[in-house]
Amino acid sequence: MHNIVADSRTAGFRPAVLVRLRTALPAWVSPLFVATVAIPTLVAIIYFGLIASDLYVSESRFIVRTQGKQAPTGLASLLAGADGGTLGGSAMGAVAEYALSRDAMEALDKDGRLVAAFTRPEIDGINRLSPFGGSPTREDLFRYFTNHVAISQDSQSSITKLVVKAYRPEDAQWINSRLLELGESLVNRLNGRSRTDLVRYAQQEVDEAKRQARLAAFSLAAFRNRQSVIDPEKQASISLQMISKLQDEVILNRTQLVQLQAFTPANPQVPVLISRISSLDRQIRDELGKVAGGRSSLAAKSMQYTYLSVEAEYAEKLLANALITLQNANNDARRQQAYVERIVRPNRPDKALEPRRLRGVFSVFALGLAAWGVLSLLFSAMREHDL
Repeated sequence: MHNIVADSRTAGFRPAVLVRLRTALPAWVSPLFVATVAIPTLVAIIYFGLIASDLYVSESRFIVRTQGKQAPTGLASLLAGADGGTLGGSAMGAVAEYALSRDAMEALDKDGRLVAAFTRPEIDGINRLSPFGGSPTREDLFRYFTNHVAISQDSQSSITKLVVKAYRPEDAQWINSRLLELGESLVNRLNGRSRTDLVRYAQQEVDEAKRQARLAAFSLAAFRNRQSVIDPEKQASISLQMISKLQDEVILNRTQLVQLQAFTPANPQVPVLISRISSLDRQIRDELGKVAGGRSSLAAKSMQYTYLSVEAEYAEKLLANALITLQNANNDARRQQAYVERIVRPNRPDKALEPRRLRGVFSVFALGLAAWGVLSLLFSAMREHDL
């Protein structure tokens, strides 16, 4: 009697389907086992064995290489960035991001071939891009595209692997090849932009240096014309040499004058020597006035001349360095800084690698067993609780 009551209580926890299965199946077969293990496994066998379409996988491997050269300096190092003037690391990441972007998808589907590859009639309804017919949206196509394309990078070898899945071998190979071509085009654009910017900024630096050099040369020439002087320092040196000669001549004349005044004061040469000494003194004062002593002296002009000459010399050196930088930029522009090198070309698969049918069936069976075990423990605990 107690068992009958317990069975009537626990029967309320069992679904009606399980109760009906209980009466139709042998005693050793549990309805819960049928619902969680047998039926899902049978469905998986039917799907993977009769419905699921073959999926072909095309793989390729590539690396973004940079030309080996010395580290750039000056303007080139600033334009090259923190990676030392190479585009390898940044270009590789850009190619990987671009392969899974909407831009790449749109480029592949420019003539509708990508949509056609994912809506083949041999694709089963579950895996087809538009299982219910009609035109797929771009968002649907993008999600479907990213689910069938995978890209991974090896940080140690810097090799990037591109994997494409499609339902025909030629479609998988074509998508893989086109993605590599699009990646190469992206790297070429990055190269072109880098070269253009490098040459453009170097040319701007040269133009600015030329402008400064012309301005400095014009300012120096205008000063010389305005002050009627070529080089104050050289001219001052000539004036000092002349003053030195005049002073020597004054000393000589004074010596003669002293001797004449001492022995023959009435000598007619005495007035001549006095007049000559006076004339030489005036010449010395005039030459000293030209060298220093006034605003129009060579010493006063020398300060401004020195400033202008230093500015002109600096502008010339700046122009020379800018011309060297421009030449280096032009040389770098003639060389490709980064390029995609294919290590493994996209293969044309001759055998479908997916779906892995036995693995799929076994996975469903294993999950069903796990669910059956958990539910069995749950129902047992509920029966014991009612008892």
